[in-house]
Amino acid sequence: MAKSVGVIGGGQLARMMIAPAQALGLEIKVLAETEGSPAKQAATQVGDYNQLDVVREFARTVDVITFDHEHVPLNVLESLESEGVVVEPTSKALRFAQNKLDMRARLTELGVPCPAWAKVTNASELDDFIEAHGGVAILKTPTGGYDGKGVKVVRSRSDAADWLSKNQPLLVEEKVNFKRELAQLSARNRSGSWSSWNLVETIQKDGVCAEVNSPAPNANYELASQIAKTIAVGLDVTGVLAVELFETEDGMLLVNELAMRPHNSGHFSIEGSTTSQFEQHLRAVADMPLGDTSPTKTYSVMLNLLGQNDTNDFGLEDRDVDGAHVHIYGKAPRAGRKMGHITAISNESLADAREIASMVYKGLQA
Repeated sequence: MAKSVGVIGGGQLARMMIAPAQALGLEIKVLAETEGSPAKQAATQVGDYNQLDVVREFARTVDVITFDHEHVPLNVLESLESEGVVVEPTSKALRFAQNKLDMRARLTELGVPCPAWAKVTNASELDDFIEAHGGVAILKTPTGGYDGKGVKVVRSRSDAADWLSKNQPLLVEEKVNFKRELAQLSARNRSGSWSSWNLVETIQKDGVCAEVNSPAPNANYELASQIAKTIAVGLDVTGVLAVELFETEDGMLLVNELAMRPHNSGHFSIEGSTTSQFEQHLRAVADMPLGDTSPTKTYSVMLNLLGQNDTNDFGLEDRDVDGAHVHIYGKAPRAGRKMGHITAISNESLADAREIASMVYKGLQA
């Protein structure tokens, strides 16, 4: 069992791992990209995670490496693993979170339900797929996309001329006529123990998650959990795994995206679950027993605090306000940026929790 954990990336996810690490008696260190990052409290090193020597130096100070994001180059991680560094999730698993083409191919092998998809390398292949799928499709860059970036709705090759001109493989998928978006979070440790949280409903605004409701009303909880476990075991994931899902009008669940780290859809778990996703991720990568994921109250609603402008930072500290919990990430304000989140929990209803969170949100916008 590890006694110290190193987190690559100094963002809000690393920031929210600090308190549970301390509570678990784990030493936590962060390799931050810049000075003054959200996780600056634990940032023992500042440097470029793309550079092997930088990450190697950091890895020497901890028992296990994990992540605030999925952008560390696989060749860097593979080199470290060959030198005996423990990386969780491993480079072999992380490959499927970094590359959407690899992810789609592996999930198809595992029999996991996905939208129809294809790898395209030229305009003719793209046109053929679009024609075969109702005249419209979703085109994605295999790497680098998040929060709506690296995704296009296309109806012909002309909509993708800029991407096609780079002569790089692209992922094209059917445009799913979905009823809503869901997310199933789970965690698995190196010993193979696995557990999950409630399936949640996620509501997007301009391609960014704005609201999370736990549990998702009237959903196929058993199927979502089965899909998540199949992926966690099949990809040999250690740590938290977020499976983003489309729910279709006829109740089918299709996998949209994967993340192998704590995820925005699981922030509600800090107050809404006995064990938060941040504590559970640390338990998993340190190969500790997993914690209890049962809800602390029946319903949880999380609202993201999205930046309005370059001045309103929503306050500088986490705090409780009128029955809700306000978490601030310590970022410079910018329109559309995730500045923090609000969680409200209730035994009455999702509507009750949402009303509490919304009232606090309105006060912070004033």
